[in-house]
Amino acid sequence: MSKTYNVAVVGATGAVGIEMMETLEKRNFPVKNLRLFASERSVGKKLKFKGADVTVELLTKDIFKGIDFALFSAGAGRSKEFAGAAVAAGCVVIDNSSAFRMEPDVPLVVPEVNPGDAKLHKGIIANPNCSTAIMLVAVYPLHKVNPVKRIVVSTYQAASGAGAKAMAELEEQSAKVLRGEKDIRADTLPQRIAFNLFPHVDVFLDNGYTKEEMKFVNESRKIMHHPTLKISATCVRVPVYRAHSEAVNIEFERPITPAEARAILAKSPGVQVVDDPSNKKYPMPIDASGMYDCLVGRIRQDVSREDGRGLELFVSGDQLLKGAALNAVQIAELLV
Repeated sequence: MSKTYNVAVVGATGAVGIEMMETLEKRNFPVKNLRLFASERSVGKKLKFKGADVTVELLTKDIFKGIDFALFSAGAGRSKEFAGAAVAAGCVVIDNSSAFRMEPDVPLVVPEVNPGDAKLHKGIIANPNCSTAIMLVAVYPLHKVNPVKRIVVSTYQAASGAGAKAMAELEEQSAKVLRGEKDIRADTLPQRIAFNLFPHVDVFLDNGYTKEEMKFVNESRKIMHHPTLKISATCVRVPVYRAHSEAVNIEFERPITPAEARAILAKSPGVQVVDDPSNKKYPMPIDASGMYDCLVGRIRQDVSREDGRGLELFVSGDQLLKGAALNAVQIAELLV
């Protein structure tokens, strides 16, 4: 009989926590017993897993005994408070927050890019930021063939990246605008999101970039084992429900053609090439929503360069899946 594992989802009632449960079920992860943990206000709620009700329990430091894997998606504060107790109880923590990503002894893993790093863990493995993971599944296969020197990326990030409350805010505000109401308040997001977009994802830093934009720089270097990679990012929140999109400009060491890039990406895990603009086929968040793979298209030569070493591409990926829950479950799969 194949081995089964006791699995916990921490932050089970959040948007990512629910996707983690569904992904464990859909991918038939060998779960022996699933336990769900959340804060006091969610205790007692029942969520379905494989047709059975599982009751949400209170997250405390003494609940991890006997659990093999704990998938954390309860925010950085909760991760810092509870992950140590989980590791001490013999549990492997796969953490979706920013709490441990840049810790030198914590692997930061995208399974299509650096699966071997997962085996080097000391109890905690970090999931990267959603927009980083979505970009790297498209960029890394090209980098393996022709090293990447520089990336300039602009993102079109869905409300889901700011959680279930932001998704609800997008719905509520859109309904109000369509009813002709004028008083539209932003409670969860920094600005009105309905019929608007704003270049403000996470907090601003002294260098003029946001924390989200600097995550691209630091996390990509760590995941790709490429400390000299040059990256500049502009992150924009757009009125899209749950999939992020990114316009990526890449400079390579050697010339590369769009046809070469398409051929490489067509054989790469975790991506689908959707690149037939004459037939209106290109990546869109509405198509990427609910998909495990990221969509890559609009692959073209950078016309601002004459040396053939630049490519432009457009990527769409489900923020809750490849950007979060799916990536975490894939990391657990690497370890079983």
